[in-house]
Amino acid sequence: MQAHYEQRMNLGLTDKIAVVGASSKGLGRAIALGLAQEGAKVTICARNKDELETTADDIRNQTGSEVLAVPTDVSQPAQVETLINTVIEHFGGIDILVNNAGGPRAGRFDDLSAQDYQDAVNLNLMSTINLCRAVVPTMQARGGGRIINLTSVSVKQPVDNLMLSNMARTGVIGFAKTLATELAPEKILVNNVCPGIIFTDRIQQLATVRAEEAEITFDEALERMTADIPLGRIGDPAEFAALVVFLASERASYITGTTIQVDGGMVKSLL
Repeated sequence: MQAHYEQRMNLGLTDKIAVVGASSKGLGRAIALGLAQEGAKVTICARNKDELETTADDIRNQTGSEVLAVPTDVSQPAQVETLINTVIEHFGGIDILVNNAGGPRAGRFDDLSAQDYQDAVNLNLMSTINLCRAVVPTMQARGGGRIINLTSVSVKQPVDNLMLSNMARTGVIGFAKTLATELAPEKILVNNVCPGIIFTDRIQQLATVRAEEAEITFDEALERMTADIPLGRIGDPAEFAALVVFLASERASYITGTTIQVDGGMVKSLL
């Protein structure tokens, strides 16, 4: 009888150099931790220096991996340039870029000013473009790389009252699809990952607002948010991070130009 045994999948991430946006907490933090657990050297960035340093220490202590913390507002092009130059100077290059930024403010068409739209584009679309522009040359020099953009299920199924997110994040998909085609010959793979309802600070904030509006408890608001999720629960950041880590790995060598949701089955679209 043939023996059965478990074998750990080698993702080929040991000593790879990764940059993860908005990674002091939430999904970005979970991704940075997941990459570090696989042996990658990780740079984390966010606007709050104290939160960033605390997260860096936590990841170092849990994984033993090298973690560089660089306070950055990714909506500011000059700070993006400083971030990438700092990483390249410290580590010698970049193999993995995870584009991530906080979501723009909620609101309907009549609630939003022209500046709100511009701010959303700068935060979610232009930050992605500027980071790619800064990182692609070092990936080309290193013979390949991985770019993974965090968007939202709103790119497949627009979410009510999130006009800015529906607009700006969809722009990321068009940019990424074109970039994936152009960079494929150079072995730079570009993919998008869309979180559904994952238990982060942003989801807690949305639940709090909905609870106040409906005059219900926070827990009741969370229950209502899970009503359209076939798996019947809110996701954990680590479950989302697992897909990003895989797409960043050598095992995902034939996947590019895709947009994949992690949502417990919530999105009803066919593609």
